[in-house]
Amino acid sequence: EFWNDSRQAQVKMRQLTRVKETVELWQDLQSRTIDLLELVDLALDEGDFSLQDQIEDEVAQISQILAKEEVNLTLSGAYDDRSAIISIHAGVGGTDSHDWAEMLLRMYAKWAEAEKRPVQIMDMSYGEEAGLRSGTMEISGQKAYGYLGSEGGVHRLVRLSPYDPDHLRHTSFAVVEVLPEAEVGDSEITVRPEDLKMDFFRSSGPGGQNVQKVASAVRLTHLPTGIVINCQNERSQHQNREFAMRILMAKLLAKQNEERAKELAKIRGERPMPEWGNQIRSYVLHPYKSVKDHRTNFQSTNPDAVLDGDLNGLIEAYLMSRVGKE
Repeated sequence: EFWNDSRQAQVKMRQLTRVKETVELWQDLQSRTIDLLELVDLALDEGDFSLQDQIEDEVAQISQILAKEEVNLTLSGAYDDRSAIISIHAGVGGTDSHDWAEMLLRMYAKWAEAEKRPVQIMDMSYGEEAGLRSGTMEISGQKAYGYLGSEGGVHRLVRLSPYDPDHLRHTSFAVVEVLPEAEVGDSEITVRPEDLKMDFFRSSGPGGQNVQKVASAVRLTHLPTGIVINCQNERSQHQNREFAMRILMAKLLAKQNEERAKELAKIRGERPMPEWGNQIRSYVLHPYKSVKDHRTNFQSTNPDAVLDGDLNGLIEAYLMSRVGKE
């Protein structure tokens, strides 16, 4: 009767896929290492040093995989294995901040592409002149939330503004929110139909113009909490409703975990950190080039590469900095 509950079955199949990927990874490493050792023995027995470059290259590749798996060992949170839902909201800075929000959305999409992770754009709300007021995407794959959960916070950009006629330096801000995907087995989340209000409207494109005659965009309001979700990326009203529900479930899961954390902090006498007020990273394109994570002091002097998705150095530095602190 496994397939009688299709949603629960899909959750289990995703879990099975993750476990299979882990087992296959280590079986492949074992096989490659055995082959490499045999090649080394053969080269030594024959006195054949022509294989040295090939052996060193294989050692470097295996070492790189092992280093990544060492980082994976830090990801043991309850939701680290889940997909990550990333929402980016333009902050102070007008058109520049809208452009900055779109740059960040592209950055995470490029990271996912380089990591061969599936990406699903769930919502796009365009700015009046350029860029995005907000955008939401889902990134899947092994330990997606584990890697991306630390990206939540305020991101700051300093550059010569392409939207300023005098080409002056501007500072823009955007808030990145990262949530784990809610799954069917999350019994603590209950959404009753009477708690939901759903409105439909026409999607708008860049510049605010209406791009559809059909009201396919969805505004979903969860009445008990006041959480409002807008989805207008897909032409299908049904698809937008599905995306809105998935985002709502993720927000409710995060809200419940946040409330638990606050209660625990009260019991322990801890002072909770103001999460939304944290400026976690600065991207400076002028007068010098730098990306600095203020939590770890990890710094890159190649912001163009970072904005093209080269985030692993920043992410892994943060993950390794947490070892022994939790």
